[in-house]
Parts: sequence; C-alpha cells; structure tokens
Amino acid sequence: MRWDAKQYEKFDNHRTRPFGDLLNRVPLQAPTRIVDLGCGNGLATLSMLDRWPAARITGVDSSEPMLAAARDHDTDGRVEWVNQDVSQWVPTAEVDLVVTNATLQWVPGHEAMIERWMDALPVGGAFAMQVPGNFTAESHRIIREVVHEHPRASVLVPLLRHDPVLSPQGYADLLAGRCGHVDAWETTYVQILDPEGAQQNPVLEWVKGTALRPILDRLEPDEIDPFLGGLGARLAEAYPRRPYGVQFPFRRIFADGVKGDPR
Repeated sequence: MRWDAKQYEKFDNHRTRPFGDLLNRVPLQAPTRIVDLGCGNGLATLSMLDRWPAARITGVDSSEPMLAAARDHDTDGRVEWVNQDVSQWVPTAEVDLVVTNATLQWVPGHEAMIERWMDALPVGGAFAMQVPGNFTAESHRIIREVVHEHPRASVLVPLLRHDPVLSPQGYADLLAGRCGHVDAWETTYVQILDPEGAQQNPVLEWVKGTALRPILDRLEPDEIDPFLGGLGARLAEAYPRRPYGVQFPFRRIFADGVKGDPR
C-alpha cells in the first residue's frame, strides 16, 4: 500500500495528539532505548525527544516515502529510521519501551505480535499502543456503501476493513498475563477540521490520507475522480460545515503495560 506523506500531514496536529496522550500515561521515567513501530512521517516519533532527550530512538516503517519525510523532519539526525514491516520486527533485550501509534489496525493478527514483543522485553520494559476505534463511524459506513456500489466492487470490497482492533478491555486482557501494570482506555476526540475554511471537503481529505489508501491504490486512474466525487458528496452531507469548521468525531483506543509479575 502506497502512502502519501503530504496528504497525511494535512491534519498532523489531530493525528499526533493521541500519541501525546498515550505517552503521558507511560510510567517510565527515563527509558534509554525506544522503538516506534509504524513511525510514519516521524513527527510523533521526534516528539518523544522532548520528554526523553537522552533516549536512543528507532523509528520503523514499511513506507519509504513516509521515512523520507521523517528524515527530512529529523534535521539533526537524532533518530535511526529503519525501513521494515513491523510484523517482521524482532525486539532485543536492550529495548525498554516499544510504542506503536495508529499502525496495528493495518496488521492482521497483531495480537500475537504484541505477545511476542512482550515476551522479548526485559522486566520493567513497557509497551504502549494507540489504534483508531472508529470503524463503525459514518465515514466508514459511507466508504463501504460507495465501494459496494462500484462497478468493480468484487475487486474493491475485499480491501475494506471491518473493526480490525480489540476493545480496551481486550487489550487489557492481552497485556495482563505479562504485566504488573496495565492501563487501557478509549477517547472520542471531537476533531474540528479546517476551521480556516481552506478545504472544500476536509473529511474527504482526511480519509484520502488513511482509510482510502488501499482503495485508491487499486482503482484505475480514470476511476479515481468519479469515485472521489461520489464519496465526497456523501461525506459532505454527513459532516456539514459549521461556522467554526467541520466536526469529525474520532474514537481511539489506548493501552500500555509494564512487564513484571502479573497482578
């Protein structure tokens, strides 16, 4: 799947905010070796240096365009950027914090990966994650409708995802068998998109950067504009512009755990 770093960064303040909320709940004072799995454009990864300036940080991502953007943002070369599929990443004993932000929803079977990562962490090491929990939102419902109506629905429908993440309770259960400290929660952000009124359809711009990537990759060039036109009209109706911007509620799921004797 091809990622577009510039499209993704159109809403970077909203996309990085949950990562900050996740880090605020990580109970480590001074981790020395941190790995960010699915680091994307690197802006969230670099923010960890504000809290832990002495840490050695590695950002891992399978998208070279995203990593190129990350290297551009990392003007001082403070982070090691690695092109690798997160499902193939193998932790080492020297890693004491693994974080992953809005990535695992793309990885089938990530529950087993979390268990493998936790097994490899040293006692006192931590794991922290955030994933979207909005797969029943209007935006996803509308995308599914438009895809099912497409002339090549048989090709596109298998690319749709239907709630590929656990509940906060599910992630707490997953971590509890290996962790002395477990924390899991969810938050719905009422995101106000494009308060400046610079974009014709900000919700369409949002999903073009994330949820639509597999669909756009599969469409033929002459199919893209008609597809986006029909989808955009429905999204604009579902998410009308208000005087202060476009409300786009977004549920996110968080969990963190510190390895130790389970409670």
